[in-house]
Amino acid sequence: MTDDQAGFEDAPPQRAGMNPVALTLADAARLLTAAGGRLVTAAMLQMAIDRGAPALPDGRVNLVALAAWLERDVAGGTRPMDRQA
Repeated sequence: MTDDQAGFEDAPPQRAGMNPVALTLADAARLLTAAGGRLVTAAMLQMAIDRGAPALPDGRVNLVALAAWLERDVAGGTRPMDRQA
């Protein structure tokens, strides 16, 4: 293992064609579960979309936009920079 690979041994394997700006709900759920250490399912993401989370017309999601929306939702609708420390 090279120095630039250190810390990535537990990262989920990347599949050819996985695009973080257009992920299926199943792929997004797997990545969020791996990154956050809490189970995230495609059904949970669909419920978030039903509540207003951003999604592409074909049902896929932009991981960055979705994560930002989820963060605001968890924070009670405030942006992280607006929260009191």
